[in-house]
Amino acid sequence: MASYNKVLLLGNLTRDPQLSYTPSQTAVVDLGLATNRRWTGQDGSQRDETCFVDCRAFGRLAENINKFFSKGKPIFLEGRLTYDAWTAQDGSKKSRLRVTIENFQFLPGTGGGSAGGPDRGDGGGADARPPQDRGQDGVPDDEIPF
Repeated sequence: MASYNKVLLLGNLTRDPQLSYTPSQTAVVDLGLATNRRWTGQDGSQRDETCFVDCRAFGRLAENINKFFSKGKPIFLEGRLTYDAWTAQDGSKKSRLRVTIENFQFLPGTGGGSAGGPDRGDGGGADARPPQDRGQDGVPDDEIPF
């Protein structure tokens, strides 16, 4: 049977991205994302629920996220669930699910300033272009200085 592992999340960063490099000099960025859900309970009261998600990106994608995003900024990301398992120092087994980011898009509120590219004046922020006009990592090609 075939499998499918795809995650789409829209939320705000809970902390500044943390950039590091592997021994082979591949960039790795870790970030926290908060997504919110609001619903009405049976008693008619509004209820809120926040889900906190650990995310990781690699390579150029990691460097771009580190450059353009900071705590509190909104992001739309696409990725896959990754399962990590390890043995702690006390011998107990530990595990966690994390989202490995494969693509992202800027949202209104990330454009301009240090978080994103220039405002295009169309009200759409830095992601106003159709996907074919953005680079593979979600960043418009003309906004990445090389």
